[in-house]
Amino acid sequence: MIKILMIEDDFELAEILSEYLEQFEIEVKICDDPYLGLSTLNTSKFDLVILDLTLPGIDGLEVCKEIRTKHTIPIIISSARHDISDKINAFEFGADDYLPKPYNPQELLARIKSHLRRQSITMQEISPAPKDLVCDDFRHIITLKGEPLQLTVAEYDILRYLIKKEGGAISREELIYNCNSINEDSTNKSIDVIIGRIRTKIGENPKEPKYIHAIRGVGYKLEQ
Repeated sequence: MIKILMIEDDFELAEILSEYLEQFEIEVKICDDPYLGLSTLNTSKFDLVILDLTLPGIDGLEVCKEIRTKHTIPIIISSARHDISDKINAFEFGADDYLPKPYNPQELLARIKSHLRRQSITMQEISPAPKDLVCDDFRHIITLKGEPLQLTVAEYDILRYLIKKEGGAISREELIYNCNSINEDSTNKSIDVIIGRIRTKIGENPKEPKYIHAIRGVGYKLEQ
């Protein structure tokens, strides 16, 4: 369900808008006090903010500026103030939209959907693609596509190091000196043997590797 924070001191209007939006599976949290609204936003997760400008104690423009210093959440200004300077300041302070009162709740709904659509596209663009190989240091496991691998201590240390240095060329000597379970007297050949075992456990063909690539004259690198 979509969750919206409405900072609005006209409680009757807020209730009307809230009841209308609930028909479309939009849950609205109403705060008639701007300080309570800011506190609520900092402690709970919302998808969008609807913000009045004429508020008790602090002007809505200052609330907008404060929200934008901490959050990237879309902000729709809902205000009876029609002065062009208020609109300009609202956008300069980080508002995404300005809806002059009175307005039809249908228009508010359309704008909410539009901003959430844009937010979703933006988050997809900035979110990194999920990795197949993930190291969980807290649980001391490495997963492949969500499934834990059964690794020896040496295999875990080497694969963990490769994941941490993803994309970088790592020499065999670097693996020996940075993996605590590997004896410093180990040979390059022993590293190759362990890499071979890791490849088997992740189902990789060394002739056509997907993850662990051999770098001639250097060592290995992991890509995903």
